[in-house]
Amino acid sequence: MEKVMNILKPKPNPQQILRDWQRRLRQECRNIERQIRDIQREEKNVQKAIKEAAKRNDMGSAKALAKEIVRSKKTVNRLYENKAQLNSISMHLGESVAIARTVGHLSKSAEVMKLVNNLMKAPEVAMTMQEFSKEMTKAGVMEEMVNDAVDSALDSEDMEEEIEEEVDKVLTAIAGETTAQLPEAVRKEKLKQPAQAVEDAEDDEEDLEELRARLAKVRS
Repeated sequence: MEKVMNILKPKPNPQQILRDWQRRLRQECRNIERQIRDIQREEKNVQKAIKEAAKRNDMGSAKALAKEIVRSKKTVNRLYENKAQLNSISMHLGESVAIARTVGHLSKSAEVMKLVNNLMKAPEVAMTMQEFSKEMTKAGVMEEMVNDAVDSALDSEDMEEEIEEEVDKVLTAIAGETTAQLPEAVRKEKLKQPAQAVEDAEDDEEDLEELRARLAKVRS
């Protein structure tokens, strides 16, 4: 009976399919915007913590937090790129529907296929793009793709090198005046402290770890 109902059920026309895809793409863009706002809000707390760490000569913590800032900025840049590509997909789908009005069905789009394939490698939207890929293949907009595995090991190594290069720039921008007043040895290594100061430092470390964890959470 269910098979009969499915046969009798009218198939959605290209315009209906497009509207649904574009609605979901807009929702995904809003999700990205919200994630960017969350990251930037946490970044402000981390920047404040970097200044405080620099003032107490705790350059080890300041550098570790600066590294989190660099990672977050790279994530935000990637999210903006993802959003731009989602908007491009929506635009190209609009062009496909204009053609569909003439030919009566959705046609394949090499550009949409390329953009979807790129976004399937972006961790933030990979799952959504996999769903889109299946639906668009079924609707005839794309050909079936084999999602090649990305060699993330090399990418991670390159990214870590880039992050290290950016850390000093971030430290200078956020706590430049404070770090400039410190001796070179202090900038590179945390000063040895008496017992009470070590206990205070441990408390500070717990607070800093919590900040880093919150920032990592909103990035993921």
